Amino acid sequence: MARTKIVDVITVAVPVADQDRALKFYTDVLGFEKRMEAEFGGGMKWIEVAPAGSTATIALPPLGEVKPGVDTGIRLATDDATADHEALRAAGVDADPEVLRFPGAPPMFSFRDPDGNTLYIVERS
Repeated sequence: MARTKIVDVITVAVPVADQDRALKFYTDVLGFEKRMEAEFGGGMKWIEVAPAGSTATIALPPLGEVKPGVDTGIRLATDDATADHEALRAAGVDADPEVLRFPGAPPMFSFRDPDGNTLYIVERS
């Protein structure tokens, strides 16, 4: 069986009701840095924050984007999302049909574990 090239856990998602309020809390109150803010259409944003020097980030998706108990919010880092996607699909893992590519964001895809929990693999930049 092919093994993946996963090297790290990079992002954990924490769903929020108000992204602007959450961003202000994490940056102004906790002192985190804003690492990413990308718009994906329809007024949706992907925001990531982290303490200075941290390699892991916290994503602040709007409520409804992440379903507690089904979508873990865990992002795993890889050097080659395409190779890992092919390896997991070849192993019979329930993975997205293709690697997702959005302007300003790294290549990524989601997959489900045997219990149906969703995780993500994101290519390091």
